[in-house]
Amino acid sequence: MRLRALLETDALGLKLLGGEPELDRTVRGVMTTDLRDPSRYLSGGELVLSGLAWRRDAADSEPFVRILAQAGVAALAAGEAELGEVPEDLVVACARHRLPLFAVNESVAFATITEHVVRQVSGERAGDLAAVVDRHRRMMTAGPAGGGPDVVLDLLGSDLDLRAWLLSPAGRLIAGPKTGGGGAGPALPAELCARLAAEHLAAARTGRRGPHRVTLGATTYSLFPIRAGGGRVPPAGQAGQDARGGQDARASVLSEWLLAVEADAGDWPEERLDLLHGVTQLIAVERDRRDAARTVRRRLAQEVLELVQTGAPPAEIAARLRVAAPVLLPGLGSAPHWQVVVARVEWEGQAEGTGPVAQSLLEEILVDPRATGPEPSDRIAVAHTGDEAVALVPLPAVPAEGDGAEPGILADALLGAVRDPLSAGLDGDGRLTLGVSAAVHSAEGLRGALEEARHARRVAAARPGRVCAAGHQELASHVLLLPFVPDDVRRAFTARLLDPLRDYDRRHRAELIPTLEAFLDCDGSWTRCATRLHLHVNTLRYRVGRIEQLTGRDLSRLEDKLDFFLALRMS
Repeated sequence: MRLRALLETDALGLKLLGGEPELDRTVRGVMTTDLRDPSRYLSGGELVLSGLAWRRDAADSEPFVRILAQAGVAALAAGEAELGEVPEDLVVACARHRLPLFAVNESVAFATITEHVVRQVSGERAGDLAAVVDRHRRMMTAGPAGGGPDVVLDLLGSDLDLRAWLLSPAGRLIAGPKTGGGGAGPALPAELCARLAAEHLAAARTGRRGPHRVTLGATTYSLFPIRAGGGRVPPAGQAGQDARGGQDARASVLSEWLLAVEADAGDWPEERLDLLHGVTQLIAVERDRRDAARTVRRRLAQEVLELVQTGAPPAEIAARLRVAAPVLLPGLGSAPHWQVVVARVEWEGQAEGTGPVAQSLLEEILVDPRATGPEPSDRIAVAHTGDEAVALVPLPAVPAEGDGAEPGILADALLGAVRDPLSAGLDGDGRLTLGVSAAVHSAEGLRGALEEARHARRVAAARPGRVCAAGHQELASHVLLLPFVPDDVRRAFTARLLDPLRDYDRRHRAELIPTLEAFLDCDGSWTRCATRLHLHVNTLRYRVGRIEQLTGRDLSRLEDKLDFFLALRMS
């Protein structure tokens, strides 16, 4: 609203004392203050209401008005109740800084002016934004997207003073607000993105209807789900089905984007909630477009996977890879190396049919963390079978042998930023496990890479935790073998070797088990082991002799050392 509209509202009884040329200024809010320096509470565009309690003498007016002008306020309205009239020194200071000045009659309460301004500003903003959102939706329905989520988030910031960020279920920042002039707005730290995504997934799993509100530090965020197809979140009691009709809600929760708004929506009127719901529907259209853009990559991956699994000739697989490479790596022509990543989602009571949700999660996890926007450069192709997803990842360059660099994707790096959010979404009855193959340079190597990734995933599945990954490096270690030893065999093996030592330690406090661990860790070196344990070498020899006597083993023999090593690892 304009300052002129305030002056023309008889119920407010405002009298203009100066600044008539500035009456077309826009009022974006209102603040009442009697602080000598209120700058920390001003953001620009406010109508400042003051009872002038800050003024002790005429010299105080100039610095007070200068602070308001520098903060970019729209105008100052001074109450007459305290001094009987607005002092001339304040009128002069406002004229010097071209700040419009109103006098507020003592019969008019500041609360009356505040209520009027807030009602007018909020109503105009909401109405304007609703119209823009509706127009933007019609444009997208008819054709091109018209700017993507960034435009919508800019509207929220400029028209409703709401800062909002769009996040993936894995905690990736997809879009955020901008500032004036096209510069990037305040970005959320990666740790905060992950925390908000985790809070959203944990709340959504309870079946409660959004928006979910969470307070982190001194800031409250309202989390609105973005559902594919733009559907509303189902009411409580219908959490087992989503708006697309019958799909397990556990899977749909893991595929939702979310809109994190820096505000507490708990006391919002229904009109504003409806407006934000319209925004989420608008973003959902962009989400559907992004998914549609992945269709070609998914189809290519499905074709290659079927060829590899059915034992097709390498020449036929190579021909399909030549088609896939330009799509996944524009401008490269062909990918010299490929890597395979296998993922599986498992729910208690549901072992089959989880491939689609694993596919969606794997696509999010493999997105380049440096990429932003609704269509990031996630140049990967992911197919799915009944219960697993398989990603075909092109590698544009692989380090030369001997340079110490590990080519391609590393298993541990995949989970760095996504473990906490996805663990929250899977909490209670779900698991996500991933396996990563080594890089291969030809179609002949893809079948082996697929099997390698599947073996690595089974190693990850043998570990505790909701979200686990394993890489090809671990397949050349005893780590590969230990998880697949039956539990009863493991218990019998460790008991036979270690129970006599544990019993002796318990009775005599002899610390034979720690001594054995240190001795093996020092590769059987008496001197290094004695130094580590702060023992005399003769004392160490006595303990090792007691270990050999109790177990009937000889620690100078490689086979017995290996048995003890494995027993300690499995215990």
